[in-house]
Amino acid sequence: MGYRGKLAEQQRARELRAQAWTLPDIAAELGVSKSSVSKWVRDVDFTPNPRRHNFTKDNPHPLQIAKEREIERYLNEGAAVVGRMTDREFLLVGAALYAGEGFKTGASLGMANTNPAILLAFVAWLRRFFDIDECRLRVRLYLHDGLDLGSAVEFWSQLLEIPRQQFLKPYRAVADASRRRSKHVNGCPAVTYSSSSQFRRAMGLVEAITSEVAFPG
Repeated sequence: MGYRGKLAEQQRARELRAQAWTLPDIAAELGVSKSSVSKWVRDVDFTPNPRRHNFTKDNPHPLQIAKEREIERYLNEGAAVVGRMTDREFLLVGAALYAGEGFKTGASLGMANTNPAILLAFVAWLRRFFDIDECRLRVRLYLHDGLDLGSAVEFWSQLLEIPRQQFLKPYRAVADASRRRSKHVNGCPAVTYSSSSQFRRAMGLVEAITSEVAFPG
């Protein structure tokens, strides 16, 4: 077929080179010689991609090491800046969290989230600053079909200290290939507390914070 005959391979080689594939990797992918690949892609800009090198957990890439060090530094910095919050600070932080993640309509305080820390902070905020009856807390779990419902309910029940009998009938999501494939093993719980007066109190705090930030003074 000759050098000029493999037009499809040439085009594919150029595409892969532009994606930072190495010459040996391209040759192996296309089943051609490395010398042929070299000729086909010699005018294609190439920036080495560290992800294509054989780095491992025990031999991480320098950029990964730098990233992990930066994350640790900022975690320590954040902990030092925040310290231990006063009750007033916790009240305001909880209101800000509710402004971003909480339910804004209806007559129930509520929040849905897959992050255990965020949901736990919300429930702790409710218990600290609102006059609630523990028996009226409800949890509705959104969980993909095929995942362990009993395990997920147990996880959230223990974390949030809400009895299993206060969990409503879960919503079991059917797999949909057109949507993202990643699934949260413990699902997404929505914690609600039905009380129009407590809901209005929360929204009053939200309005005060957002107004102060948007229109200071």
